[in-house]
Amino acid sequence: MQPDTQPLFEVRTPLGFTIRTTPAYWSRVLVKHPDLRNRLEDVKRTLSQPDEIRRSSRDPNVLLFYRSGKQHWLVAVGRRTNGDGFLVTAYQTNAVKEGERIWPK
Repeated sequence: MQPDTQPLFEVRTPLGFTIRTTPAYWSRVLVKHPDLRNRLEDVKRTLSQPDEIRRSSRDPNVLLFYRSGKQHWLVAVGRRTNGDGFLVTAYQTNAVKEGERIWPK
């Protein structure tokens, strides 16, 4: 495997599949969301132990993993195709977005 394709992390979700990302892609997320610079472990925890998971209202292959924090929700967005999952982005928000709540039911 090329160094830029080595996983930074692979996290098993409660839905039974793994979401991963590379160091290069995580760096791209941090450019857009620098407030997550020291929050990698929190993002991993959001994927593995979310408070809830919602399916995107725009794309059924995109799932939003939410975990509540002190002041905001932390959201880790993943896409699942052919059983494989990868991180799309992560960010903080004040409110849970629309979309079908799929976990917990």
